[in-house]
Amino acid sequence: MRYLALSADYDGTLARHGRVEDETVRALERLRATGRKLILITGRELDDLLAIFPAIAICDLVVAENGGVLFDPATKTAEPLAPAPPGPFVDQLRARGVTPLAVGRTIVATCTPNEIVVLEVIRDLGLELHVVFNKGAVMVLPAGITKASGLAAALDRLRLSPRNVVAVGDAENDHSMLSFAEYAAAVGNAVPMLKEAADLVLANDNGEGVSELVDGLVAHDLTAPPLSPRRRTILLGHNDSGEEITIPPAGVNLLVAGSSGSGKSVLAIGVLERLAARGYQFCVIDPEGDYEVFPRVILLGGPNRAPAVPEILTALEKPAANVVVSLVGLRLQDRPAFFAALLPRLQELRVQTGRPHWILVDETHHLLPVDWQPAPTVLAQELTGMIYVTVHPGSVSPAVLATVSVVAALGEDPEETLREFARAVGHSSRRLAGNAFKPGEALLWFVKTDARPFTLRIAPGESERTRHRRKYAEGSLPPYRSFYFRGPDERLNLRAQNLILFSQIAEGVDDTTWLHHLRQGDYSRWMRNSIKDEELAAEVQAIEEQHAGSASDARGRARPLLQISRGDLRREHRRGP
Repeated sequence: MRYLALSADYDGTLARHGRVEDETVRALERLRATGRKLILITGRELDDLLAIFPAIAICDLVVAENGGVLFDPATKTAEPLAPAPPGPFVDQLRARGVTPLAVGRTIVATCTPNEIVVLEVIRDLGLELHVVFNKGAVMVLPAGITKASGLAAALDRLRLSPRNVVAVGDAENDHSMLSFAEYAAAVGNAVPMLKEAADLVLANDNGEGVSELVDGLVAHDLTAPPLSPRRRTILLGHNDSGEEITIPPAGVNLLVAGSSGSGKSVLAIGVLERLAARGYQFCVIDPEGDYEVFPRVILLGGPNRAPAVPEILTALEKPAANVVVSLVGLRLQDRPAFFAALLPRLQELRVQTGRPHWILVDETHHLLPVDWQPAPTVLAQELTGMIYVTVHPGSVSPAVLATVSVVAALGEDPEETLREFARAVGHSSRRLAGNAFKPGEALLWFVKTDARPFTLRIAPGESERTRHRRKYAEGSLPPYRSFYFRGPDERLNLRAQNLILFSQIAEGVDDTTWLHHLRQGDYSRWMRNSIKDEELAAEVQAIEEQHAGSASDARGRARPLLQISRGDLRREHRRGP
């Protein structure tokens, strides 16, 4: 089950003219019976809501005052999520005759056209407040308080991820909530711009529309089109035409296969970075310690200690936590058994929380070998959201390969890697004859479609770029790849075998030598061909092409200064005079 919670607006969505129909309440009861959570999010003040919605207990949590108050119907406790309205602000509105005027725990509410006076008072008092419109209503809240921030607080309380939430609304103030949730639905009576932003526009209005949405959730977990919101697709790279090649954020399995050193980790780490950036939780099973340097993760296990299943599950309880499980502390022969014990527990966690959204299994041929037979419970739930990384797909369990929907083949002979995969699953492969593959490219095959395999230029992740730049900043290039400051008459022979030395030598070299190499495009050529940093090379080339002016000006604008601190490499550029 992917969607574990429904976040619903009240007025105009659940309710028509302030009242929720009995049929809508029954639909919400059907939703709760599946184990899903219900979060009500409204612009109304809490006391007002409690007076008009007697079925409030059906909700797991309520966010009132447009994100300002969190209410638990089970304990009947309310927690303010923002400060109270400033007294001088309220006094000024009353003094200027603003009516109607309602003052809640965190919100001040009125109606149009009073927003003109409201904005004047905010300006005159120098307050940091923001105005939210809800059809004819005008709501004033502290900066940063929205339905999205209220939903985030509710999900934190429930330990759920927004990537497992469906939101439904009807008005302008619902935009933030729908954008924050994974799947956005608009009832039939919603304002046009909300419909345009939604993944699904329901056929019916108000509560009938919500009942329609609940029916889809209960029947098929919204697996009918649109299957995945396009706004959260995951970039793999680009084709020969420069078009972005993406995969949906759920419902697929990716196999990354190729020889050692072929760039498998570059592709995999890039995908993981983009998953994390979009709020998807991942868990990496790392037998060889290749992912231990991944930034901003919880690392469990290491050379001197083996990981434990309970600590892995505990770490994954927080939706924002990404985990790398290092198996290097286990004996080689013990690693498959450990993973065989861990995988069912991860599946159980997915059933309960919908997370981790993605699981990467490195050295899949070792952890899930060709003779591995899954226990019935492992594949009882659809095993998707998997990234399998292996040298030889033919050495991986056929039960695993049968679930793969996208294959990225790398190395010296990616076509043979695809054929090996195809033989293992009994599929006819489609040959791409005569293609020459360069470093940083893969042969990509969408297995479940009729499309032919094609060349993919891999989009590396930022951590890979940082690792790459650190390597060439601190490392030592061989003589034939180093940069030599020689000057127009080759009277010098100053070797720079990395970027730091390049920068240091450039500080002291004479202007004639510096300008000679700049005019010949030597700097960008070296950075492109030897450093292999196209982004840096392009920036320097742009300066080389505008080299008119003094040598010091060109030197100051073109020379990259490298600063390494706290384990991160940051490029800074010195400004010219």
